[in-house]
Amino acid sequence: MPTLNKIRTATPWGRSDATVDPAIRRLRAALTLFFALDGFVFAGWVVRIPAIKQQTGASTGDLGLALLGVSAGAVATMMVTGRLCQRFGHQPMTVVAAVVMSLSVALPAHTHSALALGLVLLVFGAGYGGLNVAMNSAAVDLVAALRRPVMPTFHAAFSLGGMLGAGLGGLVAGRLSATTHLTALTVCGLALTAFAGRALLAHPVPRRQHERPATAPRSRPPQADATDPARHPSSAGAESVERGGSVGQAAGQGAARRTRRLVAVFGLIALCTAYGEGALADWGALHLEQDLDAHPGVAAAGYSVFAATMTIGRLSGTALLERLGQTRALVAGGATAATGMLLGSLAPTVWLALLGFAVTGLGLANIFPIAIERAGALNGPSGVATASTFGYGGMLCGPPAIGFVADWFSLPTALTTVALLAAVAAVVAYASRNALRPPTG
Repeated sequence: MPTLNKIRTATPWGRSDATVDPAIRRLRAALTLFFALDGFVFAGWVVRIPAIKQQTGASTGDLGLALLGVSAGAVATMMVTGRLCQRFGHQPMTVVAAVVMSLSVALPAHTHSALALGLVLLVFGAGYGGLNVAMNSAAVDLVAALRRPVMPTFHAAFSLGGMLGAGLGGLVAGRLSATTHLTALTVCGLALTAFAGRALLAHPVPRRQHERPATAPRSRPPQADATDPARHPSSAGAESVERGGSVGQAAGQGAARRTRRLVAVFGLIALCTAYGEGALADWGALHLEQDLDAHPGVAAAGYSVFAATMTIGRLSGTALLERLGQTRALVAGGATAATGMLLGSLAPTVWLALLGFAVTGLGLANIFPIAIERAGALNGPSGVATASTFGYGGMLCGPPAIGFVADWFSLPTALTTVALLAAVAAVVAYASRNALRPPTG
């Protein structure tokens, strides 16, 4: 039976007493709060970008370059955070990164040029990217301890936090200055970090051990000549150790290469998902208003519909994974997202396009969490960091790629690339369905 296709053979998931352990429950609640905090703070910053643009006097082009600081800081920090997690632990690094992100979100309100904004956003991006790697690494270990595929629920908390942060930010945008609002985000972030961090640090999760398989040396058949072990025991023993060590080393190197390839596969799947999220966030509303003559209010609701269905999909992700398994969930998600995005980009009416956005959100909902969890299960924090870097690469490249294709053809045509990459994710997941089967022979 394909290892990826049956979830209980791919990982140690299944019902266990860990789910009723009070310490594990408190740890899960604390980690869920960190995911929600991540989405809440980031969304709160995003809704103040127009005010920061006015404050700095930056042109649209300069602002775009400055905003790249978030992605650049995140991508540059992720691999480093993976190594720091291996050295100091996932949970302490989660708390440290949350503090950095919470403190740095207030800095953009004190800048008065695009250059200064870009520099402080590098710091904010470093905290944001570091937190994503650290808390996802901790979540991978917690999934193993719970023995249930609960990773989508953590990402649902991120989505819910983002919706809350955006909603509250929109309500206070006309009443509070950007300085007051972002400072309030810092205070909230530090307070929640202190509250949840205490529980997170008090209950360490048993960490996975990523061991390389070793091959036992084979014994030599008895010989009747000068190489007989009975005649030369020292030379025979040395030869046996040498051969056994070389075989074991070769097996270990082969296993390491195989692990890196598998992590890259799941990183590619994460990239395809993040590409779609970034594209819809930046171009979805413009497509509805420009190509389908939607009212600005209806156009603005396009991404909200996408985000809402993605949240719903993630909240039901655990049940979906337990029912379908990882491979079927990935393939079904990619196919659903491809179908939805084809409808969303090519539909002749606004309401059909909104329906397509909603279907796309449901399809993409659980692909990224599954990819991150599998990469972490394969290679620990380094796997999470690698897959996250792939994902942020997709989010970074997606919007500009859509813009270039739209210039050459049209925006609806450009948005079909989201459907194309979702289909690629489904194909890659299906092609890799046997990838985690233990080698035979």
